[in-house]
Amino acid sequence: MRATAKDPSGVDEQRFRDALRGLPGRVWAISLGILVNQVGNFLPVFIVLYLTDRGYSAGAAGLVLGASGVGKVLGNAVGGHLTDRVGRRWTIVLSSVSTAALTAAMPSLGPLPLIVTVVGLIGVTSQVYRPAAAAVLLDSVAATNQQRLAAFGVFRFAMNVGAALGGVIGGVLASTSYVGLFLGNAATCLLFGVVVGVLLRDETKARDGRGETGAPARERVGYRQVLADRTLMRFLLMTVFAEFVYIQSTVGLPLHVSDVGLSERDFGLLIGLNGLLVLALELPITGAVARYRPEYVLAVGNLVTGVGLALTGFMSGMVPLAATVLIWSFGEMMTSSISQAYLGSLAPPHLVGRYQGLHGVAYTTGTGAAPLIGGAVYAFGPWALWALVAMAGLVSARLSLPRRRAAATAAEAEA
Repeated sequence: MRATAKDPSGVDEQRFRDALRGLPGRVWAISLGILVNQVGNFLPVFIVLYLTDRGYSAGAAGLVLGASGVGKVLGNAVGGHLTDRVGRRWTIVLSSVSTAALTAAMPSLGPLPLIVTVVGLIGVTSQVYRPAAAAVLLDSVAATNQQRLAAFGVFRFAMNVGAALGGVIGGVLASTSYVGLFLGNAATCLLFGVVVGVLLRDETKARDGRGETGAPARERVGYRQVLADRTLMRFLLMTVFAEFVYIQSTVGLPLHVSDVGLSERDFGLLIGLNGLLVLALELPITGAVARYRPEYVLAVGNLVTGVGLALTGFMSGMVPLAATVLIWSFGEMMTSSISQAYLGSLAPPHLVGRYQGLHGVAYTTGTGAAPLIGGAVYAFGPWALWALVAMAGLVSARLSLPRRRAAATAAEAEA
C-alpha cells in the first residue's frame, strides 16, 4: 500500500489525531448514545438461554433467531429509507422507542408464535437506527477521509466499550432475573432515544446545502438509483464475504476449540483477547492506515482476516490459537472504520441513508448466513470450513480492489 501525495484522501497520523480532537459535538453525542444502547443490548446475546430456560427446544430457539435475522435485514432497508425521507434524528428516536416497547413486553409473552413475531419485529426496529446514526456522523464532519475515519473510529470505540460492559452486566442480570434483563434492555434503548432527541435537536442537513434529502423530488428514485451503482454493489458483495469469514470466529473457532480438547473457558479467553486488542489498538491502527487508499486497506485487511481464521484449523494449543487471534484481530481493526468511511465517500448526499441501509442489509445477510453455512460445512469436515474461509477471504480481498478501468482512471488522474 503506497501513500500518494496527490491522493486527496491521503493523510498522516498527525492529521488523524487532529481530526479526532476537532470532532464536533454531534459525533460525541451520537457516540454516547450508542454506548448507552450497547450496554443494554442484552436480548440478542441471551435470548437462546432465556428460551431454553423456559423449556423451549433448541429448534424453537433457532426459529426465533431466524426471525430476528430476517427482521434485521429488513430493518436496515427500512432505516435507510426513513433516514433520507424523515430525517436522521426522528428515525433514531422511532427505532429506540419502538424497540424499547417491544423488548419490555418480552417477559409477558407465552406462546411461541407470539415470541417469534415480537422478536422478529425487534429485529426490524433495533436496526432502523443504524443508517441514520451513520448519516449523522457523515453529515457532521467535513467530506475528507481523515474526518470520516475519526468520526467512525470514535463511534466504533463507543460501541465496543458498550458491548464489553453489556456482556458483564447482562450476565449478572440473567443470573438474577430475566425480567430485569429485558426491562434493562428496554430502558437503555429508551435512553438512547432521549439522548439523540435532546442532543441532536438541530437536524443535520445534507452537505450540498439543498436540505436534508439534498435532491429535488424528481430525483428521489430511492433504492433503484442506489442499486445501479456498480461500485456500491461490488462493495456490498465484499461485505457479505468478509462477514462470512469474520463470523467464523464465533462459529468455527468454538467448534475447533472443543475438538482439540480445550474448554469453554479457553474459548472465552481467546474472544476476550480479541476484545482487548480492539479496544486498545483499533483507533491507533485506523490512524496508521488512514494515509492509504481505502480500497487497498480493505483488501489487505480482509486478506489478513481470512488468513488468520483459516490458520485456526492448523492450531491445537492456546498459544498458537492466540497467535491466530492476533492476526485476524489486526485484519478486523484495519477494515472496521475504513469500510464505513469509504462507503460515505460513495454516497450522494440525498442517498446517504439508503447507501448505509444497503450496507446494513449486506452486513446482516453475511452475519446471518455465516453460522448456518459454517456449521453445516464444519459438520461435513473441519478442513472444508477452513478451506472455504481462506477462499472467501481471498474473494473479499479481490472485491475490495477497484475495478481495472476505475483503477486506471485513478492512476491517470494521479499522473
